[in-house]
Amino acid sequence: MAESFFASLEAELIDRSVRRTHDKACPAVFDRIGIRYSGARLHSALGVLSPDELEMRYRLSQTTAARP
Repeated sequence: MAESFFASLEAELIDRSVRRTHDKACPAVFDRIGIRYSGARLHSALGVLSPDELEMRYRLSQTTAARP
C-alpha cells in the first residue's frame, strides 16, 4: 500500500518538475498529500465518502435545516 502511494506521488509530483531545495519541495508534497489526496480519497468510516463530499453534504443539510 505504501509503495503504491509513493509511486503515485513520484509519478504525479516529483517526475513532473524539478525542485532544487528542500524548502521548495516540502510545500508541494504537503499540498499533494494534505489537500488533494486526503480530501478526495474515499473512507469506509465515512460511509465510503470522501471527506470533501461528507463536508459538502453536512453543510447542505445545515442550510436546509435552517430554512423555515
